[in-house]
Amino acid sequence: MGAKLRVAGWIALGTVAGALATMQLQAIARSSVAQLPLEELQQLAAVFDVVKKAYVEPVDEKKLINDAIGGMVSGLDPHSQYLEGKAFKEFREGVSGRFIGVGIEIGMEEGVVKVVSPIEGSPAFRAGIKSGDLITKIDDTAVRGLSMDQAVKRMRGERNTKVLLTIFRKTENRSFPVTITREEIKVQSIAAKVLEPGYGWIRIRQFQERTVDDFTRQVEDLYKEDPNMKGLVLDLRNDPGGLLEGAIAVSAAFLPSDVTVVSTNGQIPESKQLFKTNPSDYLRRFNAGDPLKRLPGSLKSVPLVVLVKPASQLVASVLPASDGQTTIFGVLNSLERAWN
Repeated sequence: MGAKLRVAGWIALGTVAGALATMQLQAIARSSVAQLPLEELQQLAAVFDVVKKAYVEPVDEKKLINDAIGGMVSGLDPHSQYLEGKAFKEFREGVSGRFIGVGIEIGMEEGVVKVVSPIEGSPAFRAGIKSGDLITKIDDTAVRGLSMDQAVKRMRGERNTKVLLTIFRKTENRSFPVTITREEIKVQSIAAKVLEPGYGWIRIRQFQERTVDDFTRQVEDLYKEDPNMKGLVLDLRNDPGGLLEGAIAVSAAFLPSDVTVVSTNGQIPESKQLFKTNPSDYLRRFNAGDPLKRLPGSLKSVPLVVLVKPASQLVASVLPASDGQTTIFGVLNSLERAWN
């Protein structure tokens, strides 16, 4: 369940989420009952009983159990997480590219939420939210002290419900309230543009179900606009991760065929897997043909810079070594100044 991931390629996901089917999980649990440590379980039951009876206010038994499971799994390593009910639904929404919310890409700055960009056509976009705006309150809750995940959860909700955001706009030195009605948001996982002649920028917001198709379409458009690409910037900053197949596909677009991207290992046979830059590994969820076949062959040899967050710890991979390196790093520096 807490499989360790060994990343052999140049790309790494912030979070690689996997799930065991309910039937499989139940089967593993049944086969392990006889091996459970009785003394430790009695200790857990004793703590549960004390909390239930002696805590300052009544507690929800189901929440206590879920929190105990969550703590057990998260303690394995920084990447393992127990998703139950609503949390799993939100994860599925994220990787599908559709969710109910206000429609903004966010980061954190000075303890509050910073709007990276409103999604075009979204409720936040129509309400006049701008890049660089700071969200200081969500309804009656101050944002300072919340994690980004907690802030996101408060902004999401049911369709057609309202949320009140308090915005501080630095350029105008003022705060003001904005009431937004939540809608279904459809997110393009990829954005791309020509930065200057010969140099393109590709941003991956999240590895989603549509990432392979979106990536192919955006790269095709880049090469239509400028067929003589001298270098590319692959921007993974603020990408929270997502579907492993999407990351493998993007790797396959730049790497030779049959190269190992990631492997998994664990105690059960199903956890021992090897993923390579082959269509069978990145198209396993889909029945359609391979979109990457439409990409120009020169993509595998064009100099490439990969950006990850934080910006002060940039990771760059430039292939092949050439006189163009100085120029592409100049483009990178310009992009960095624009981002900040």
